[in-house]
Amino acid sequence: MSEPVYHVPVLLQEVIDGLSIRPDGVYVDCTFGGGGHSLEILKLLNAEGRMVVFDQDADARKNVPDDDRIIFVPHNFRHLQRFCRLHKITQVNGILADLGVSSHQFDTADRGFSTRFEGDLDMRMDQRQELTAFEVVNTYDEQQLHKLFEQYGEVTNSKTLARTIVQVRKTVSLKTISNFKQALHAVVKGNPNKYFAQVFQALRIEVNDELGALKEMLQQVPPLLKPAGRVAIITFHSLEDRIVKNFFRKGNFEEEEVDVDPFGTKTSTPPLKAITKKPIVPTEAEMKRNPRARSARLRVAEKVEGN
Repeated sequence: MSEPVYHVPVLLQEVIDGLSIRPDGVYVDCTFGGGGHSLEILKLLNAEGRMVVFDQDADARKNVPDDDRIIFVPHNFRHLQRFCRLHKITQVNGILADLGVSSHQFDTADRGFSTRFEGDLDMRMDQRQELTAFEVVNTYDEQQLHKLFEQYGEVTNSKTLARTIVQVRKTVSLKTISNFKQALHAVVKGNPNKYFAQVFQALRIEVNDELGALKEMLQQVPPLLKPAGRVAIITFHSLEDRIVKNFFRKGNFEEEEVDVDPFGTKTSTPPLKAITKKPIVPTEAEMKRNPRARSARLRVAEKVEGN
């Protein structure tokens, strides 16, 4: 029986095209995973080219090729600038991030990411950290749970769900995925698979502080990019996509324009210029080959000269 594929890179050619690879360039892959995007970039680099690849999941390290041009950083991409500087890299030609969960993480039962398998309610991408999904559902108060299910999972009855969790955890252990799903089956709205997918998404985002890490990383992109350098970000849900879209357009995370004078004129130039007016989505052929690509959205931006 063949080994399962660690992770199928989504929008691979679109990312390569978007980054406009220079053979002698320096590139950062913030989410190395199975290495699909990085290995494709490496093929286009000459002996002078370099890659810095980040992944906080220890399992990703075994996918790193034996290549002098590549540096592996076993940490979260929120520390982007710090580790680039540590390796004497002050500016780069391109930055890539493929957000979300790898197929390997989803398909490894004991990681607790998937509703399909039995295992502990874990969901840590970095297994060195202490906070797990079980800790969240076992210790957060009703208001905290309500807020995270509503904001991060867009769960329709998030208030009822939060109240039920606080009640049932007094008498029932929520430590495993089956415990958790069985204890909450009475409050499930609509399709149970879709419902728990939204609940698990919310817990995963909270456990890994995914939106906080994304914002921190994006703020480090403009000073790290060379003029005309590019950044390509693949998102998998609207929360991430909105953050990336706003940052590419305005250089901040606000929904409203903030740097305008009383006449509505912009008073500052954002450091990045969006190359993609609308996000690039997978083709029908790619979605057929890789159903997990269905919700992927790619946005590309370029460093503005003088910023």
